[in-house]
Amino acid sequence: MQSSVGARAFQNARLQKKLKKQADAVISAAASAYGQGRYAESEALCRQILQAVPDHFDATHVLGLSVQQGGRLDEAQQLLERAIAIDPRSHEAQSNLAALYFVLQKLEAARACQEKAIALKPNFTPALAGLGNTLLQMNLPEQAIEVYDRAIKLKPDYADALCNRGVAELALFRFDRARESFDRALLFQPRHVEALIGKGVVSIELKRYDEAEAALAAAFAIKPDSAKILAQRGRLNSALSRLEQAAADFDAALALSPRFEMALRGKAEVSLSLGNTAQAILACTTLLEQNPRSTIALALLSSCFANQGEIASAIEHLDAALAISPDPDLMARKIYYLDFLPDADFTIQQATRKSWGEAIGARVPQRKLAGRQLDPDRRIVIGYVSAEFWYHSAAFGLLPVLRHHDHASFEVVCYSCSPTRDAITAEFKSAADGWVDAWQMFDDELADRIEADKVDILIDVSGHSSGNRLQVFARKPAPIQVTGFGHATGTGLRTMDYVLADPVFIPQSARHLLAEKVYDLPCLITIDPILDVPPSELPMLRNGYVTFGVFNRVNKISDEAIRVWSNVMREVAGSKIIIKHTLLDDPLVRDGLLARFVAHGIAEERITCLGSSERADHLRAFALVDISLDPFPQNGGVSTWESLYAGVPVVAKLGHGASSRAGGSIVAAVGLDDWVAEDDEGYAAIACRFAAQPAHLAKLRAELPARIAASAAGNVETYTRRVEEGYRKFWRDYCAAASESGEVA
Repeated sequence: MQSSVGARAFQNARLQKKLKKQADAVISAAASAYGQGRYAESEALCRQILQAVPDHFDATHVLGLSVQQGGRLDEAQQLLERAIAIDPRSHEAQSNLAALYFVLQKLEAARACQEKAIALKPNFTPALAGLGNTLLQMNLPEQAIEVYDRAIKLKPDYADALCNRGVAELALFRFDRARESFDRALLFQPRHVEALIGKGVVSIELKRYDEAEAALAAAFAIKPDSAKILAQRGRLNSALSRLEQAAADFDAALALSPRFEMALRGKAEVSLSLGNTAQAILACTTLLEQNPRSTIALALLSSCFANQGEIASAIEHLDAALAISPDPDLMARKIYYLDFLPDADFTIQQATRKSWGEAIGARVPQRKLAGRQLDPDRRIVIGYVSAEFWYHSAAFGLLPVLRHHDHASFEVVCYSCSPTRDAITAEFKSAADGWVDAWQMFDDELADRIEADKVDILIDVSGHSSGNRLQVFARKPAPIQVTGFGHATGTGLRTMDYVLADPVFIPQSARHLLAEKVYDLPCLITIDPILDVPPSELPMLRNGYVTFGVFNRVNKISDEAIRVWSNVMREVAGSKIIIKHTLLDDPLVRDGLLARFVAHGIAEERITCLGSSERADHLRAFALVDISLDPFPQNGGVSTWESLYAGVPVVAKLGHGASSRAGGSIVAAVGLDDWVAEDDEGYAAIACRFAAQPAHLAKLRAELPARIAASAAGNVETYTRRVEEGYRKFWRDYCAAASESGEVA
């Protein structure tokens, strides 16, 4: 009996040895098939082995990898976990299971496996690189870089690790170091697509747009069906103001990957710029479906509402974004929108600006400037920092001053912060003593340049509007800093010394609320005389009815203004209204605006909407208007001047914040005080009263251009001398204070 049992045991042992020998031969074939991408064959061979030897580690391991390649991830996980149970000391199996966990977004499990693999074999570079990727996905870029560095030290030509280290450095805004990592990866693998994309991204961030274009073109040539490359190329085109090309790139990216976040964001941004609000809204809502806490999507949706004049909704969405992330850039956008909100008075507006100023001031160190020649009468260096040296309303307010500067007393340097160039840009260049293309400069770079140029008085033209460089002003690169011309409503920065305004725009009662001292000009802004538009007769004389006009941005047209205008139109029998703005080419915006009037009982046929046009045609369109109606609470600026030059008087109302007093400031400055109201009732009464006085309107239409020329606000030479008097006063006061404090030149 015993010998029989022993014989069977001996036979079983021989059989297992034979099966093991056969399995070793088969697993070699399975591994070869897997390595050549014949996954179905490798799977079949592994299953053959496991039928004979169920605990065969290599067959279980390779089967798990083969199944993973077939997309059966849950089964692959079970097999790889079983392989590790058979041999927990296999560093390769630990690393491969980690890679699968990474795909399944089980990041903690992936990290644990990778750390085990590294513990088993400290110089196993795939596990080190994999752990770096996991840490990067877990938003731990600092730790990821440490692990990538270990892998690269072991394998200096490890292009994947070098590329991913660049991605981690990008996440930490270490742009120069990221660029070095991508360049090094490309040194070893010139056709490494992800490294080329990374170089394109970092070059966009560094504003080296030629390098970005070359890198993305090389990546696209290798992989033309990549949504990521198309979206990054869209970002590049958008940064270069090539909006149509950017839109095409984002559309192409979304055709490949309809829910790709970067492409959706770009689509929303470029659609807003191109005046297609409906497409922007669609992209934003798709983003929010994926991530309801996306601050980018909320901020962009806020802009969509603002485009339609729905400012309360715009601010509500910004507040939602700020509740998630108290970003100073979002705070700045809220500052801008608050100027459009009826209930936001000087107190609210300036408190919000100061909160932003403190947030910026707390994180930006101020410059310690070198001493300079404290001669109160010497030639002063004036620096204008603006994103609006092109066809922009702020440009129309600043250009006449630059044209008429006394260059014997003032050296004028323009720091241009926008890539946009046109005929107006050329006029600015010719009017300046120095020109700096600053749009590719980071804040510290621009501050360095301003300091090196020894600017005495630095002027902010943009205020809190888009493209501003207020964070440069927070660094205080010039001894005297002033805000004015473009959006002179106060900045909230303690480093800003003065704001250029007038007694109507910022009354004495509100000045204690501002961070800056107020210097009074004859008017908030002036513009060059409009001489090339011929005089026109009063339209109501030939039409037999009054035509009101609003040639302003749609987001300035508040519900409160529409209510008052509708009351006026009901009171003035048969009257019509023309509303003109570029965004009225957008059907969603136009239809929404018409619906708001209809809700107040004004029939659509009484409303004419005009969209974009050349400036000459825009100005000629005033010939169709008898009386212009200034929007509120955000008033017109340049548009008010244009209306007056066309002989069309403007009804204005004084509000409780700076931007709600701009229209009244301009209208009063040319002697039309009786066209400025204190409240809604007074506004409506002025419109109705003058609508019934065609003879007076006809006389005023003929006289207004001469009235403007005779005023200190309209005479651009007189106006410029007043600006220069302010600059000289600022400099003399600075010299006196510096001398008293013992500053040495």
